Amino acid sequence: MQREQLHNQLKNQFDLLIIGGGITGVGAARDAARRGLKVALIDMQDLAFGTSSRSSKLVHGGLRYLEQFEFSLVFEAVSERRILMNIAPHLVTPLGFLFPVYKSSRHNVWTINLGMWVYDGLSLFRSPKMHRNLSLKEIAIEEPALSDKGLKGAPLYYDCATDDARLTLENALDASEHGAVIGTYLKAKSFVRDQNQRITGVTVEDVLSGDAFDVASHTVINATGPWSDRTRNLEKSETTKSLRPTKGIHIVVDTNKLKINNAVVCFHPDDGRVLFAIPWGDRTYIGTTDTDYQEDPSDVAASSNDVDYLIEASNYYFSDNPLNRDDVISTWAGVRPLVAEESDGEDGSESSVSREHSIRIDGDGLITIAGGKLTTYRRMGAEVVEHAISKLKQFEQLPEKLADASTDVEPLPGAVGWPESGNVDDIARQILAVAGQSLAQDSATLLANTYGTKGIDIAHLVAEKRELAERLNSERPEILAQVEYALSKEIAYTVRDVLIRRTQIFFRDYDQGLGCCERVAEYMAQQLGWTSETKAHEIDMYKAEVERSRQWQVG
Repeated sequence: MQREQLHNQLKNQFDLLIIGGGITGVGAARDAARRGLKVALIDMQDLAFGTSSRSSKLVHGGLRYLEQFEFSLVFEAVSERRILMNIAPHLVTPLGFLFPVYKSSRHNVWTINLGMWVYDGLSLFRSPKMHRNLSLKEIAIEEPALSDKGLKGAPLYYDCATDDARLTLENALDASEHGAVIGTYLKAKSFVRDQNQRITGVTVEDVLSGDAFDVASHTVINATGPWSDRTRNLEKSETTKSLRPTKGIHIVVDTNKLKINNAVVCFHPDDGRVLFAIPWGDRTYIGTTDTDYQEDPSDVAASSNDVDYLIEASNYYFSDNPLNRDDVISTWAGVRPLVAEESDGEDGSESSVSREHSIRIDGDGLITIAGGKLTTYRRMGAEVVEHAISKLKQFEQLPEKLADASTDVEPLPGAVGWPESGNVDDIARQILAVAGQSLAQDSATLLANTYGTKGIDIAHLVAEKRELAERLNSERPEILAQVEYALSKEIAYTVRDVLIRRTQIFFRDYDQGLGCCERVAEYMAQQLGWTSETKAHEIDMYKAEVERSRQWQVG
């Protein structure tokens, strides 16, 4: 969409304006738009720029929260896990989790097994698969890389993996299909208020063009995650803090360096923090850390100590496959917007802070939602929209009749028309049939797994323009048609949008996309009418992101 057209759409009167294009914000936008509310959503960066593309990429119930007796959180999460598997089967896929128990472990196999039964019970025994206890012989077959020194047993249970950035994107696209106006690179500068100082809109600045204008709305939701306190205090001299942000980082290595078949639950040998080693196609990633963080969330990055901490844990559990710093292909770092509490847990540690969410309404009417988990985003979105509807009723500004959002049953865009077989390979075959011989099998598989049924739309682009089957990297399956699709259908405006969040080249490619960023920038310049200066700027900005992810190498 052209920026001028976007600006014109945003100059209408809205029922609800959402600040923040992370998973919670887009979940609320989808819910509200499907109810029939006039919705706008803005973000100062790309969709899923922050925490929502830098998570552990898991949709899970949070087995470890049972130890903290947060049964309601676990029950809510496992219930949402089942819903997400149904509405987004291409994005939320079952994954085995192996829980090795050693002689030095703080819980024995019997206790862990009991916890597994409680976990399966809270899911009403509708987990992707029931857990089972593996013998030492079975463990050696299932995960041969895992150290067997002092190993006593290992339950195997099931949760789900996801593409967090694309889950965010598809919620935004569905909201857009139902009338929501989605605007990225629009920064909230100040609030618009009526004579009673109640917020009635936001003054925004277009980061790409420099234009500024007002967006009028009867209600405003602050869903800016780790930026929540900053948004609440846009115009205040005194800062009100409601969050305890913590940083989490992950490292990515080649599967040839560390090959695992399931996510392996690890406890760091130094401090006992829970970590995961997770299979990711031709890559494996390991994370996450959990340390207090008070700096700008936009600048968060892995440190040298962070990376060494994860490598140490991996080498403890996979001693026959030791990693070193040279094995790290890429890193990502995110900030958790955890809600601060007076106690912050019994020991005051970062990991003890609750993952529950909170909704608060300030005296000027601003509704802020923070905290929570990726897994429960849909329910959080519905809850915060209910608060907005209450405000609309209070001021007699609610539309006459609202529809049922049905976000628990209506599929996300890539799951519309999902084959009855439930087999993603059937979609890959359709993609090959449409695209013809110019598209390779690995690219068709990638499109099916990434876009679901929307991958067929990309296949049609290839059928119309064979040059779009060109690989972005000769050794990888991503193709130029994905760039075209990102620009025309997926609200992408920058090289960073395309290579970091619309594809995962930034994380998976050995050179993190540096070898193809100029080619991508050239294509985008042709499609978007960039000047040579803009193109050069975009290339520089992408290189800066790569440097940020590598700054741990120099301390």
